[in-house]
Amino acid sequence: MMLDALQANGLMQILLLTLMAGLAMPVGAALASVERIHPRWLETEVRHSVIAFGGGALLAAVALVLVPEGTANLPMVGIVVCFAGGGISFMLLDRWLAANGTPASQLVAMLSDFVPEAMALGATFSVSSEGGILLAGIIALQNIPEGFNSYRELVDATHYRGLKIVGALALMALLGPVAGALGYFLLSDAPSVVSGIMLFAAGGILYIIFQDIAPQVRLKKHWAPPLGALAGFLLGVMGEVALSG
Repeated sequence: MMLDALQANGLMQILLLTLMAGLAMPVGAALASVERIHPRWLETEVRHSVIAFGGGALLAAVALVLVPEGTANLPMVGIVVCFAGGGISFMLLDRWLAANGTPASQLVAMLSDFVPEAMALGATFSVSSEGGILLAGIIALQNIPEGFNSYRELVDATHYRGLKIVGALALMALLGPVAGALGYFLLSDAPSVVSGIMLFAAGGILYIIFQDIAPQVRLKKHWAPPLGALAGFLLGVMGEVALSG
């Protein structure tokens, strides 16, 4: 009975943490919906800097979380298959979205980062509640600029506006508790499966960074966007140091 109570308490904490981390996505989108900066050149530079920050955070997630965790429990063949499979699958998805006139690379990258990290949070929480709480905070910080960029992308590429996009991202935040519970109950004893999912996501995210996100960042004679990428990656480094320390 005591074990059941402990499991229920752990599950409740995971659901709350992953939901909180996921709700950072609509928070970022809401910030993008009201962001108005003048003069116009400064607004453009800020927007590109936020895109770069999100790209840096995604790169940090790949380099410091997804790849190290993914390679820890798989043989070389599994590593190659999962990582390459993710990149190829996301290329096919990107081509399908482009053919149907629905570019959503930022959104796909954000969810590809969020879902496996929420699974890892659930699996981590069964071993260390402190590590799970810290990971939830890192995910939330990553999701704010990624939600900002996804909102901008969807506004420019679709007919959806304002509250519809924010509401859709709020609903997508529910994927966090689902993934966290899955990691807690089913994947804490299946590290190879978690590793495969992480490597698959890492390959896909890396494809999206170089195919869609990085080309949007550059502005001639502007230096803030590259610094935004550095800041995003630094955020990931700080999170990795805090987790390992």
